[in-house]
Amino acid sequence: MAEDHDPEVPEKATRRRFPAAYKAKILAEYDAATEPGEKGALLRREGLYSSHITAWRQARGQGGLPALDRKRGRKPADPRDAEVARLRRRAERAEGELEQSKLIIEAQGKLHALLEQISNSADPDDKPTR
Repeated sequence: MAEDHDPEVPEKATRRRFPAAYKAKILAEYDAATEPGEKGALLRREGLYSSHITAWRQARGQGGLPALDRKRGRKPADPRDAEVARLRRRAERAEGELEQSKLIIEAQGKLHALLEQISNSADPDDKPTR
């Protein structure tokens, strides 16, 4: 039996992202709140947690506003790293082909020696027919 999916509920949750200007505005409002319950009301209104405020304050203290707009995830790869990896793969492939060529040449040499030995051990009276 197939389940009906509620179109209002997304399949996969997405992480919320907050621009630095928004973070700075919320921090200013939060710090300006003096009435009892005002800070909690701000957090509820914006759908935030107190941990957001803590993390944003810490980031602001470490590097100012730009620190609030930090990017998450991996840093962009250096294009030289991709080129080095490509050249390494190419060198490994060439070394493999060289090794295979050496084995083929060795086998051909052994086959040639075997054929000569067979040719020399054949009766000298037997002449090949043309």
